[in-house]
Amino acid sequence: MTRRRWIADRWTTTTATLAGEQAEHLARVLRAAPGQIYDVVAGGFLHRAEITSVSPAEVIFTLHEELESDTALPLHLLLAVFKFDHMEWAIEKATELGVSRITPILARRTEKHLAQAAAKRAERWRRIALEASKQSRRTTIPEISGPSPLKSALEQLSDPVRILLSETEQNTTIAAALADSPSTDSLTYALAIGPEGGWTPEEMKLFTEHQWRSVTLGPRILRAETAAIAAIAILSSHLS
Repeated sequence: MTRRRWIADRWTTTTATLAGEQAEHLARVLRAAPGQIYDVVAGGFLHRAEITSVSPAEVIFTLHEELESDTALPLHLLLAVFKFDHMEWAIEKATELGVSRITPILARRTEKHLAQAAAKRAERWRRIALEASKQSRRTTIPEISGPSPLKSALEQLSDPVRILLSETEQNTTIAAALADSPSTDSLTYALAIGPEGGWTPEEMKLFTEHQWRSVTLGPRILRAETAAIAAIAILSSHLS
């Protein structure tokens, strides 16, 4: 039987601690007790761990042997802010698929009320990523930054391979773009998904100036969250 996996809130070289909602769930719902064994992720490493003390405020584990685990995709997702319920679904699924980082983008065509409320949503997005990481048995949680204007995000980006989903591109696929990229295990990738209504001409110019490669997912018009998951899945098949 597969052991349940938890992601530690705090850790040392020999112990890991769950706090807040995770500790309360273990103590009150699962009625955890000292001596029980779980898998615990601490500092990005997976361990077999034994509970040493339990309370609704915190559960402390002793870390035992390190276990074999997978690694996150070297993929940074730039996701234009769109309807929050749809965006939350996209963040959850992108996390399950293994992306290492998500940057919410305030695009020109992001609806004004969504842009104004986005900063307050960032912590909720991080909680969704945490739960999705546990559910999919990841050993890392994707970093989710606060919402950023596109220009600022592009200026700070360092990923060498940059792929832009574009409605104006008709021929170049993700596979073709990757085939033209250098082949090395150390590369990191960035993928940009636009808002409903797409990127503006000014934004497309910004992408060109920062050396992004425009690609297509085919002739169908996809919702932003569908396009994000489809593109991540394609990239994952090439990066795995």
